[in-house]
Amino acid sequence: MGLFITFEGTDGSGKTTQIQQLTAHLETEGRIVCTTREPGGTKIGNQIRHVLHDVNNIEMTAEAEILLYSASRAQLVRELVLPRLAQGEVVLCDRYVESTYAYQGYGRELNFDMLRRLGEFATQGVRPDLIIYLDLDIQAGLARKATLAATGQEVLNRMDKLEQDFYQRVRDGYHELARQDSEPTRWLILDASAPIETISQQVWARVSALLESVIST
Repeated sequence: MGLFITFEGTDGSGKTTQIQQLTAHLETEGRIVCTTREPGGTKIGNQIRHVLHDVNNIEMTAEAEILLYSASRAQLVRELVLPRLAQGEVVLCDRYVESTYAYQGYGRELNFDMLRRLGEFATQGVRPDLIIYLDLDIQAGLARKATLAATGQEVLNRMDKLEQDFYQRVRDGYHELARQDSEPTRWLILDASAPIETISQQVWARVSALLESVIST
């Protein structure tokens, strides 16, 4: 089996940059790397992503939102994640089921038992070997996002237009998820305000150690 690593964090935390950095490290080591994202990552998932992110879909209910995210995730796991892991590849995913627990569980305040059942169904029980959470002050993250949008490097979507209290609940939720996880060592929590290269080195130190442990077992 391969290695499954997910990146989590509020928007503006630098997930995309760190995925690119880690991909380069892994490929230098001769690893076959598959990078993907949620929602999306497949033809069907990308269509769902468009619906979820469309700023015109302001009527979307929290219940419809979670079902769409789960549909995209189910397609991604079956079509891409499981086959690539079976081939021994390293799969890097920008967001996974922990995003649902943070955003729809803590942010939207939906029923957690229901979310966990949906998560288990959509993922077929596939859990990351490592969850890299890039932690960033909410104000700093929103400022980064606004700068990227102003310079045309990113387009704001429906989920970028929520109240600040929502994002704070999400951030607090991530910390609670890590604290309550039955396997807390799966989490690597990093200060996303640190220099990009510093974060990249911290990520690589953890991933290279994980690769070594996989090889030795």
